Amino acid sequence: MNTKNTTNLILSHGYAIQMSALKARRVIDTIRGRSYEEAIMILRFLPYRACEPILRILSSAAANAAEQKQWKKANLTIELAYVDEGPKLKRFRPRAQGRGAPIQKPSCHITIGVSSEE
Repeated sequence: MNTKNTTNLILSHGYAIQMSALKARRVIDTIRGRSYEEAIMILRFLPYRACEPILRILSSAAANAAEQKQWKKANLTIELAYVDEGPKLKRFRPRAQGRGAPIQKPSCHITIGVSSEE
């Protein structure tokens, strides 16, 4: 069980984002524990498709912190960042001789929590 104090943590979530959880975790692992400004810079220059929704969720978490607790964005650090698997869209692709091959389109849920260094 995680006994970390989460009272000074501002969370932001993104649900059912249309990409694999493994691909999103690759990006989340690079920004976990970094400052807000450093994470923004990293996300803008990484070549992965997962960077765009993660950037939106991180910006939302920073805006929540500025609005709810009046924290400055320059003092924020990413304390919590994880990706869970979401529901899979199940489709069929037509194949030879009238058969159908199943296709699963994965989705994921992304959660980012920021806290202030003050």
